[in-house]
Amino acid sequence: MPQSLSFDDIQKDDLRKGGSQLYAEKFERGLTEALVRKISADKSEPDWLLEIRLKALEQFHAMPLPRWGPDLKELIFKDIRYYATASDKKQSKSWDEVDPEIKRTFERLKIPEAERAVLAGAGAQYESENVYHNLKAEWQKLGVIFEDFDVAVREHPEIVRKYFTKSVPITDHKFAALHYAVFSGGTFLYVPEEVKISQPLQAYFRMNAMNQGQFEHTLIVVENGADAHYIEGCSAPKYGSASLHAGCVEIFVKEGAKMRYSSVENWSSDTYNLNTKRAIVENRGTIEWVGGNLGSGCTMLYPCSVLVGDESRSDHLGIAYAGEGQNQDTGAKVIISGKNCRAGVVSKSLSKDGGVSTYRGLVKIGKSAENAVVNVECDALMLDERSISDTVPQIEVGNPTASVTHEASAGKVSEEVLLYFQSRGLDEDAAKGIVVNGFLDEVVRTLPLEFAAELNRLIELEMEGSVG
Repeated sequence: MPQSLSFDDIQKDDLRKGGSQLYAEKFERGLTEALVRKISADKSEPDWLLEIRLKALEQFHAMPLPRWGPDLKELIFKDIRYYATASDKKQSKSWDEVDPEIKRTFERLKIPEAERAVLAGAGAQYESENVYHNLKAEWQKLGVIFEDFDVAVREHPEIVRKYFTKSVPITDHKFAALHYAVFSGGTFLYVPEEVKISQPLQAYFRMNAMNQGQFEHTLIVVENGADAHYIEGCSAPKYGSASLHAGCVEIFVKEGAKMRYSSVENWSSDTYNLNTKRAIVENRGTIEWVGGNLGSGCTMLYPCSVLVGDESRSDHLGIAYAGEGQNQDTGAKVIISGKNCRAGVVSKSLSKDGGVSTYRGLVKIGKSAENAVVNVECDALMLDERSISDTVPQIEVGNPTASVTHEASAGKVSEEVLLYFQSRGLDEDAAKGIVVNGFLDEVVRTLPLEFAAELNRLIELEMEGSVG
């Protein structure tokens, strides 16, 4: 599984060994049409894909920044590197062929070890390019496709073109437009009818250079009656100046299919995490979102389920952690047009040392969505007097047969509870840890054992010194 390490320590060690960032200096900062054309040319993309990039670039320049949520004025677009590669080596299906310096980082993150132990397949991206991607033979024989997105464009163009931008259009918002202009790397997962993948597939994205931008595109298609679980992990070191992550996830869940998407995003505190994730779910299909967001200085992320099919279902389970100087603006969106649909949202947030956590959600039930049932539960735990937690729900009901509930709670760690644990021989830090783990248990236990342990360890690292 991905090991909970100090990512800053990994980077410092790399720098001591001699310039692991030097490759980045040859890549320009700022966003231009010439850069967009270079990205497309480097990847030998077809004309239709370049046209999408150029239209998206126009949209990005024309669209304003969001007028709600966290303040983005300190994000200076001209300072970001939108495209960089760390090695001249091509993507490999063997770890032995990966550039040694890059391989070393992923080994310390325990990605190869996780692949051998618990995964059906694994991918690894470093800066703008995938360096490794592989799927176990037993799933290849059943027709499963698990590739770097760039490879999928070349080898499966008919599937990619059918679905690309159809869940998240380039006009969705400013950062979606930016993503489509400069996207690079990512994952393509296609699961044929009735194929049920018994092990998770994972991709890990590492953003390593100062002022780097990462814009991976994840496209997942789960055909009728199929079942899959995909996990994404992300990390970046801290440099004291802004980096930008604006990835995009498009998921298509067909009739009777089931898809679980899990992610643990542990960006550094100088990263703007402005990600877009959306699933379209057909008749009797199910989408499950499980997410942990921590580390980034600013996050705006609201996974969206569009239930277009009758009797379709979505479940959103999320954890957000905001420490000093962090603003975690997260939540979920549920849009329903099918009949007899069900959706549930459970959101847990932790804040300490003045951190700001906000649940921002949307429930939209269309006129045709007869007998829709949606339950939303938002719980916030603040660990000191300076921290802030807000809930900003938006509920639109267009059908009188719908049932919608929204519950929100905010509280602090009870002194009585801490005293109880201390009377049993635990110190205050350990007592607080037990309370936090219990608060988050509903979400953490939905992850596979190895990744639940990883998320718990990350939260423990963030909690160190939280008692003041």
